[in-house]
Amino acid sequence: MRKSLLIILIFLSVISIILQLSSSYIREFIGKGEKAGIRIESNSPAKVLINGLEVGTAPYQDDSLKPGDYQLSLMPDVATDSAQSLWNGYAKLNEGTLTIVIRDIGKSKEESSGEVISLEPGSGVTITSSPSGAEVMVDGKIVGVTPLILPNIEEGEHQFILSKENFLKRSIRSKVINDLNLVLSVDLAITEPDLTKMQSTPIASTQEVTIKKTPTGFLRVRENAGLNSKEIGQVKPGEKLVMLEESPGWVRIRLKDGKEGWVSSAYIQKSNEQSSR
Repeated sequence: MRKSLLIILIFLSVISIILQLSSSYIREFIGKGEKAGIRIESNSPAKVLINGLEVGTAPYQDDSLKPGDYQLSLMPDVATDSAQSLWNGYAKLNEGTLTIVIRDIGKSKEESSGEVISLEPGSGVTITSSPSGAEVMVDGKIVGVTPLILPNIEEGEHQFILSKENFLKRSIRSKVINDLNLVLSVDLAITEPDLTKMQSTPIASTQEVTIKKTPTGFLRVRENAGLNSKEIGQVKPGEKLVMLEESPGWVRIRLKDGKEGWVSSAYIQKSNEQSSR
């Protein structure tokens, strides 16, 4: 039974979950003034909440929102004994573009996966993943590991496949459009036999970490360990901070003002590690 379930999950993740953004639709969107759109899809029946307000059920689309950051939630669409959400996250909506949110809801957070796909001013493709360090293949060729910026990628449709040991592959088919930066934020689902490895590990003693250089010149600090979690602050390369906890792809740190949050482990160097060049 476990083997059959794993095969089904792999099939859904690698083959069935293919998203194609229509360039004609995006171009139609551009020029609509201060409007932005969002489309939310889920493999399970779910109520959609935006900024805490129920707006409909998945699949859900609204093309008349204001640009900005939005809190998103998916709740069970049937009566249950638990009011626990299926997924919580954040998405930034940019003027004149459509942001796509795809969620594959599993039995647990670790078995769930999905992506937020958006367009912003710029060019090329920016790919991040949770956990970080996922290998990225574009049109059958390995191009690097996440977090990854691809500044010179041809306009048109491309297939992006993200893979990491002990995690299910994730396949996304999308269009690259000139003068817009395609942003892919991908959550990978752990394979069933490795669910026990997802437990976070508290740090037994205080350990200092140093923030490494980042493509943006800063590192986002998030409320929880996930790309779509709310940003609560930023830290700069070279800052030395206290590490409190580790989770696959993420570490919890204490900021200088006393706040605590999560940052990508790809951009921190522990005090007992040698600097990489």
